Amino acid sequence: MKIVRKITGSKLFFTLLWIAALIIIWEVFAYQVEQTKRTPENVLPHLSGVVDSITSDKKINGSQTAFQMVMENAGATLSRAAIGYVIGIALGFILALVMSLSGIVEKIVFPYLMLIQIIPILGMAPIINAITGDIAASRIVIAAILTFYPVAANTLAGFKAVKRESHELMYSYSANKFQLYTKMMIPSCIPYFFTGLKISAPMAITASILVDTLQGGVGLGCLLSQSLKGAMTRYVFWDIVFFSAIIGILSFYLIGIIEKLLCPYKKLEQKGR
Repeated sequence: MKIVRKITGSKLFFTLLWIAALIIIWEVFAYQVEQTKRTPENVLPHLSGVVDSITSDKKINGSQTAFQMVMENAGATLSRAAIGYVIGIALGFILALVMSLSGIVEKIVFPYLMLIQIIPILGMAPIINAITGDIAASRIVIAAILTFYPVAANTLAGFKAVKRESHELMYSYSANKFQLYTKMMIPSCIPYFFTGLKISAPMAITASILVDTLQGGVGLGCLLSQSLKGAMTRYVFWDIVFFSAIIGILSFYLIGIIEKLLCPYKKLEQKGR
């Protein structure tokens, strides 16, 4: 009984349970769609069909399989998302640091940060493209913008979470501003910083794909748009959907692994609770 309780109480068990439930729900709806006059691949295919499309060696465009096409376009999309992500991280952290140092800067800048987040991605894309004049650059900028706010907001929250008593203790040791931030403020905000990274990583990938659908060139969004228009098998659409979901989840967990490596004290704090 103890073994059963241990298994059923583990995170892995609940994760597998959720995956099984999603598969069952998916297949039920796919079966319902199959009974209509429409073909399943045009609306909701069976999961076996999606797997077959990934492993199939059938050429879609005369020279590439569906999987090869997705991987080629994924390289372009993910590289742009990664560049924008890194830029957004750097700018977000620097701005959070500046806002922490100056309350005036925070009051002036923070409302505009929130305003930028309110603007829909699809509405932002033509504006950024008109400003940059370059499709590839506009995709990077949008990924950076969506990364920028979560990192800045969470890092600033980390700076503010440091208790006044800690400030007073540092000042009692005659610490200057540089020492205050390097010895206490920045180390204390790291867990909050990583929270921003976890939130923004999937967002940067999703944004890059969505913007690709509006603009030409190479990318998952472009391929997805072509698939929806009937230029190729609709299974390519579902391949992209599953690939994007997997990459988004993996990016979240990858940031979590890096956080555990750099912040081992956080794991000890959670065990002590």
